[in-house]
Amino acid sequence: MIHPTAIISPKAELGKNVQVGPYCVIGAKVTLGDDSVLHSHVVLEGTARFGKNNEFFPYAMVGGKTQDLKYIGEPTALEVGNHNVFRENCTVHRGTHEELPTRIGSHNLFLCYSHIAHDCQLGDHIILSNNGSLAGHCVVGDYAIVSGLAAAHQFCRIGKHSIIGGLSKIVQDVPPFMIIDGNPATTRGLNLVGLQRRGFSEDDIRDLKSAYKRLFLKKDISLANGVSSLKATAAASNSHVEYLIHFVENSQRGVTR
Repeated sequence: MIHPTAIISPKAELGKNVQVGPYCVIGAKVTLGDDSVLHSHVVLEGTARFGKNNEFFPYAMVGGKTQDLKYIGEPTALEVGNHNVFRENCTVHRGTHEELPTRIGSHNLFLCYSHIAHDCQLGDHIILSNNGSLAGHCVVGDYAIVSGLAAAHQFCRIGKHSIIGGLSKIVQDVPPFMIIDGNPATTRGLNLVGLQRRGFSEDDIRDLKSAYKRLFLKKDISLANGVSSLKATAAASNSHVEYLIHFVENSQRGVTR
């Protein structure tokens, strides 16, 4: 299952039924889980730990050295879960500091030329479309979708179940459950189709619609006043709305409105 042209360090740890295609390179500190597939010309390097059933397409480079100029050569890491797909020319960099690895969960899809920079923290079931880019220290919640050619600034958070339109410029936190689009980006509405596909109930969607109207639709009202107004409604007791309120109140960069 290993092509004779592949270069694999004798110190690398490969699980069962791993397939390694032509001209792949796997470094000494790589741990690769069972049933993973490297098609061809893939590079896995650095201290990088991958779970099971990960798939890598040609010219993906995963586990490379951080591009952060503050990096001074200390050992850093990348941690990846199970069932992720890294398409052609995808790049993922490990952390800048030893205590914080770059982390990627499970069941994610990273399309061609997508980029995940140093110290990013990603959950599960995320889609990063073609040329979508995450700068350093970004945090992305479960089921978020970043469309093609969209880019997020350093330290931005992208909330779960959100969708970012193509070519969007993200410089502040993306609120969960919402549609964000534009350059500069604005919140355009509730991610209704995405929530329905994920099985959100009619009551959940109704309460999130109410939250959207109070927080993002009336832009002449400050976000802080919108939160106070929302907390006084029955919708505030919904667990998803509670999560949204907590996300907004704990923003460090401000929230995209």
